[in-house]
Amino acid sequence: MKGYVIRRDGPPGEPPVGVGGAVGIDFDADLNQAQLDVVTHPDAPMLVLAGAGTGKTRTITYRVVWLIEHGIRPSNILLLTFTNKAAKEMMRRAGAIISTDTRGLWGGTFHHIGNAILRGHAPLVGYKDGFSILDATDARELIDSCLAEFGKQSVIMPKGAVLYGLYSFVKNTGRTLESVVEERYPSFVNQLQRINDLGNSYEKKKLQLNLMDFDDILHNLRLLLLEHMEVREHYSSQFKHILVDEYQDTNCVQSEIVDLLGSVHRNVMVVGDDAQSIYSFRGASLDNILSFTTRYPEAKVFKLTVNYRSTPQILDVANASICNNTLQYKKDLCAVCQGGPLPCLVPLADNYEQAAFVVSRINDLLDEDISLSDIGVLYRSHYQSMELQMELQRHSLPYEVRSGLRFFEQAHVKDVLAYIKLIVNPYDEISCKRLLKMIQGVGNVTSDKVCKVMASSPTPLEALSSAGGLIAKKGAEGFANLLETLKRLGSIRRPSDALDAVLKSGVEHYLAITYPNAQNRIEDIVQLAAYADRYDGMEDFINDMSLQDVSGPATVRSQERPGAEKNESDKFTHNAGHDRGSVVLSSVHQAKGLEWKAVFVIGLNDGKFPSGRALMSSDEEEERRLFYVAITRACKELYLCYALALETGFARPSRFIREVPYELFEEIDIIGSFAHYSRRGSLAPYSGGGGGSNDLY
Repeated sequence: MKGYVIRRDGPPGEPPVGVGGAVGIDFDADLNQAQLDVVTHPDAPMLVLAGAGTGKTRTITYRVVWLIEHGIRPSNILLLTFTNKAAKEMMRRAGAIISTDTRGLWGGTFHHIGNAILRGHAPLVGYKDGFSILDATDARELIDSCLAEFGKQSVIMPKGAVLYGLYSFVKNTGRTLESVVEERYPSFVNQLQRINDLGNSYEKKKLQLNLMDFDDILHNLRLLLLEHMEVREHYSSQFKHILVDEYQDTNCVQSEIVDLLGSVHRNVMVVGDDAQSIYSFRGASLDNILSFTTRYPEAKVFKLTVNYRSTPQILDVANASICNNTLQYKKDLCAVCQGGPLPCLVPLADNYEQAAFVVSRINDLLDEDISLSDIGVLYRSHYQSMELQMELQRHSLPYEVRSGLRFFEQAHVKDVLAYIKLIVNPYDEISCKRLLKMIQGVGNVTSDKVCKVMASSPTPLEALSSAGGLIAKKGAEGFANLLETLKRLGSIRRPSDALDAVLKSGVEHYLAITYPNAQNRIEDIVQLAAYADRYDGMEDFINDMSLQDVSGPATVRSQERPGAEKNESDKFTHNAGHDRGSVVLSSVHQAKGLEWKAVFVIGLNDGKFPSGRALMSSDEEEERRLFYVAITRACKELYLCYALALETGFARPSRFIREVPYELFEEIDIIGSFAHYSRRGSLAPYSGGGGGSNDLY
């Protein structure tokens, strides 16, 4: 087979590209010393603590190459990743480096590998050959179908989307249904027995129909390896080396699968960063990486700390923050690149001034020849981007939302706005149908009939009251609540008061039974109500909200009810096609693994970042890891923004910036207007009033 020569003209963070020629792999030249130690380590378990931007992918790729170069067949190597794209990219890079055919290598996600193994052993876990896989949407619909078979319930049950998330979390964490409901879904405690019975029905239905959902793939793979020794020995003998990427994101089932597959040779190399473990809400367990050396006492621990992404000044802040965590492997990142500005600490009067500052500084960065696509704005929760989205639109700056749909295109936001729209315009059939279909048992046919009655009346809202006979009995209570809410809204003048009334009218319960992330959606509406406080009249408010949709060319993917949702992370691009790209707006969770030249972290107030819910549940350390991830997305410039006042009054800056030594920051004082500011080397009092930055410390 034709060999390859290696081009080494790229940066250290990227593997060289193979081209036809003679074989020549110089590991010493291609890797730094820490990477080389990992890549060339002899057979043994390995824990590789790969800090942000330290060449994790490069190290795993070269380990695969080194193993093959030293006689390990590709078919004896298992590479487990969290996306198939990552596995394919690593295998592509390995194939570009080495002359040997790598096509026999096992690589992919846990689900991909689990599916491949289960295909040959389905009867051993109670399934027939040729089972089908349910995607998330199909699984939700099957749960709804099981719920329908239960017949009429005395209480309204959560919908399939919510129950699917609940059952998934239980399976992936190994916890009891009761403990998960009590902690994460307290409003469902009284329905625990029904939820348990429905879960049993869902499991039986899947077996009858020869279907597995995503969680079943992992659960059944674990079961297969645990209960069938001959199968376990076959695969654990075949996989002489197992490499696991992003190990800090594994749940307890995935960790056990790795241990079972590695039980013969124990050449398990797990790569991850405990400082970037931020997905406990999905079931990820930090303990997997912290306890690895307990399960593998002979393991060698490596630390990759040479960072190829960020300036020393940015890494100083990151290191100073994460050192406050107790549960961690201690390590400090050090930078390859030299020099850069200090990260900027930016106190601002409120969220509106924060948005104005970010937009102003983005325009400055454009003048400094930094593209919009090189700028990222990060936040803890999606609702924190609302004011910024509106400010970017006002300035015709293209932006892309990675944390969900554009704020005003979200189904639950449109739901609550429909109440006000119908009060402002009683002939608004679209809003009326939207509200009617929120009632249990009301679909297109019934809502059409009701709206026809309204359209033929000179007083549509009164006609709505008289149309109750068209609503089925099971929806009678919901219809009565709708009428009562509309009646109350008719006497309310201010839109903020109206939104508060809507939220208290039963919408919170509706969100809880409809959406898996109901609490996040409630926070969106609370933020919308705070924004609405700027308006004295309903009509002006609703007109401005509606005009958010016509500010420029856009590409929008619809996100309606959970059954119709395809992907919560579908992105919206405003003014698409701009020749300098788009500013990226993202939650920190969605930004993990990405980087930008300039990063703004907004909403850095206690109760917002860290979130109030996290603080109440003693998750401060994970919130700090989230802050660490946000900081380490920045390559050159970092702006940490917080408000001096929020809708609830005086706002306390985030503890995560207060605990970092102040000399590591450069303050930006807003002088006169947010369009003009000066950099200050010392932390002088904030000129806008309301307290100075020295008060942080």
